[in-house]
Amino acid sequence: MKNSILPGQYVSTDSVLHRLDPRTKLIALLVLMLSFLIMDTLLGYAVATMFVLLTLLVSKIQLGRLFSGLKPVLLILLFTLLYHALLSSGSTVLWTWSFIRITSEGVLLGIFVVWRIMLMILLASLLTLTTQPLILAQGLERLLSPLSRLKVPVEQFALMIVIAIRFIPTIVQELDRILLAQKARGYDIAAVRWPRRMFAYIPVLVPLFMTTIQRAEQLTQAIDARAYGDGKGRTMYRQLVFRQRDLWVGGVAVGVALMLALL
Repeated sequence: MKNSILPGQYVSTDSVLHRLDPRTKLIALLVLMLSFLIMDTLLGYAVATMFVLLTLLVSKIQLGRLFSGLKPVLLILLFTLLYHALLSSGSTVLWTWSFIRITSEGVLLGIFVVWRIMLMILLASLLTLTTQPLILAQGLERLLSPLSRLKVPVEQFALMIVIAIRFIPTIVQELDRILLAQKARGYDIAAVRWPRRMFAYIPVLVPLFMTTIQRAEQLTQAIDARAYGDGKGRTMYRQLVFRQRDLWVGGVAVGVALMLALL
């Protein structure tokens, strides 16, 4: 299960995306996400899909691993599709029963929403897959540095965000250990049929929360032992510098976002 969770993992390959400044990737991701939210034409979805696929190829990360990361959210995507198909109004009725009506307009709307969510998940996953956690925290801290004049704890906020992202695969790994321990005791949740399997995961949440809290306390003690403090005034071994490739990639991202907005 751990390998199917994309956020929080880093894959070391020699690609253009790995050599980019983290600030470039953060800004490009924000701009593209906003353009994905406002696109509403089939041509726009096609252009966005081609751009995301091209970006995945440039990252030199196995496509099978990227698309396998969509498995944990398949249930959410299915619920989103059914939600729009059942509750969206339309004139062309495909199926009806009692008060339930499924229209072609609702189905198309659900497909487009799911399509948009999948593109956003794949694009956002590239941020953590191509950027080391510490470098990502440094880039986020640099971008938010103007807020420090307003007494905003930028350093703590950046560290908190990166630790939260980094904890995702750790929590999933702990969940795998708990499930393996239950399986060794003769209880295999994977053998339970749906929908009983959903309720079978409820007893697992208690030890999962306890181990997560223990790990958080250990991390807090480790940070305090290293005299991290509030993070202000800390020096960085690696200095972030915008290079020519950052300008090119940033320009391409802004250009694609403007194209989607115009379409």
